[in-house]
Amino acid sequence: MKRKLNEDNVPTAVNTSAGDHSTTTFSALGLDSRLLQAVAKENFSSPTLVQSKAIPLALEGKDILARSKTGSGKTAAYILPILQSMLQRKTQGSKGSKATSALILVPTRELAQQASKAVSTFSAFCSKDVRIVNLTQKIPEAVQRTLLAEFPDIVVATPARAAQNLQNSALSLDKLAHLVIDEADLVFSYGYDDDLEAIAKAVPKGVQTFLMSATLTTEVTTLKGLFCRDPAILDFQESTNNGGGVSQYVVQCAEDEKFLLAYVIFKLKLIKGKCIIFVGDIDRCYRLKLFFEQFGIKSCVLNSELPVNSRIHVVEEFNKNVYDIIIASDEHEVLDVREGKSSRVAKIDSAEADTAPDKNDATNLLPSKANGAVDDAEASDEEAKPADTPKKQRKKSKKSKEYGVSRGIDFQNVACVLNFDLPTSSKSYTHRIGRTARAGKTGMALSFVVPAELYHKHKSTTFPTAEHDEEVVEKIIDHQQKKGKEVKPYHFDMKQVDAFRYRMNDALQAVTRIAIREARTRELRQELLKSEKLKRHFEENPEDLHHLRHDGELRAARVQPHLRHVPEYLMPSNGKKGIAGEDIGFVGLRKTTDNRIRRARMQNRLKGKGKKPAGRNMDPLKTFNAKEKGK
Repeated sequence: MKRKLNEDNVPTAVNTSAGDHSTTTFSALGLDSRLLQAVAKENFSSPTLVQSKAIPLALEGKDILARSKTGSGKTAAYILPILQSMLQRKTQGSKGSKATSALILVPTRELAQQASKAVSTFSAFCSKDVRIVNLTQKIPEAVQRTLLAEFPDIVVATPARAAQNLQNSALSLDKLAHLVIDEADLVFSYGYDDDLEAIAKAVPKGVQTFLMSATLTTEVTTLKGLFCRDPAILDFQESTNNGGGVSQYVVQCAEDEKFLLAYVIFKLKLIKGKCIIFVGDIDRCYRLKLFFEQFGIKSCVLNSELPVNSRIHVVEEFNKNVYDIIIASDEHEVLDVREGKSSRVAKIDSAEADTAPDKNDATNLLPSKANGAVDDAEASDEEAKPADTPKKQRKKSKKSKEYGVSRGIDFQNVACVLNFDLPTSSKSYTHRIGRTARAGKTGMALSFVVPAELYHKHKSTTFPTAEHDEEVVEKIIDHQQKKGKEVKPYHFDMKQVDAFRYRMNDALQAVTRIAIREARTRELRQELLKSEKLKRHFEENPEDLHHLRHDGELRAARVQPHLRHVPEYLMPSNGKKGIAGEDIGFVGLRKTTDNRIRRARMQNRLKGKGKKPAGRNMDPLKTFNAKEKGK
């Protein structure tokens, strides 16, 4: 029976047992002592709302359909009861019988990595009793079949990977007890329709199912019909509003002024802390990165073209505060304006993009010698869109469909989300700004909007979706108002900003199409080699990962060193406040000044700055003493 939809095309849901399982501690949930030990090690003081409601229901054996915002603890809400059930079964005398008892499906490889790490974390004190395999890892098919033949307790995969291994009989679900579909509202938009139907046929009856999602959509309803039997629906409306602690601002600007404002914001450090910049496509990533490089602003790129190992490492290092700026392409949310379609660009309805080589494979960009250094699995699995193909051909080329930035990935301590290119829907906007203000913290979302009369006035910086920016921002404002949120306009003092305009023009002229194409090819080649050729070395020497950086310079066609420094005459008379004011609410997550001891050490070093260095660097002819000692 089809459920009734409300005005937002969302199925109405009922809070099931919302007040029956109120719990303040994990120990009151009745979990195994080894799980409680792992939870304590992670400094989790008390369960979140979704955990306190879902875990007791899951331990009773009920199916769960939970709607809660990203970052609310949904992963632990299904992992802990699954581990608890496994440990109980093994304690009751079934240790000898090996079987895969849990299958966790996620839409992207990054999420698969996160889920695998979460399982390893919570099973740290019972690892001998729990074996896990991540099918999205880059290992040969023969090795993968061997791992599955040993019947791991938990298998983490994308629907495409799981369906493929079911088809070749490598994966057996005959004794499956738990099925999880995380980010359930995304799996259809990533093109996993056929894969999910194949998995549904292979799943035995009576399997406990967890559907975890940030929104309740018709896609989730379809999955509920495929896998669930009378699930307990947990709909946490109050906690689901992404961006609860986000201050939202909109800046009206011309197309080239996007680059001007971005330059001023990051060069003058108007934003303190870490920032994710969302752009429309992959070329846009490299245009902005090369533009920043002209001014010595370091950033790293994240897009579906990069190898999965590189993408995961970028996110991990960003969370460790190694990088401050990520330029991410949100390709799954950008409409294909050139063809006039309303479907998402990245929607691929077959698993071929995940397994079979393509004529436009990323390794074709490598020279013949470099090709041998890249593993075949990487070449066939990471199908990238080459930068130097014609536009018509590039539209048909396949990108990794198992990629997503605006949803699911756990970015930590993000101070600001900058919508350099406005998304094409209010839903995508909500997911983007959900990357900041997580776990009770505050954050800021700043969006550049191009007025209709200024669209296509600066051809070299024009982006197709900007034509509809005003329409989209109206929908965003209405959508946020329904949630009780306010999107405020913000006005930079353009008289002060204009002093930097000639520098912006110089930098943009250096970032030509050829420079973008070459930079994109070079970055892909480097990341492919880093991803596979050095993989074994990093497994043996994990500390060396700190030296593998992703924010190195790509070099534009013309390097202009003078742009890296901001002369005093360009600075506004009353400092940075003259440009941005005091009311914008930028969030600082780190100290901006050094402590007293560090400052004193630096001053002592500077005192000896004018002294000539002693030792072997000294000119021997100038220091030669011909006089004998004593004379």
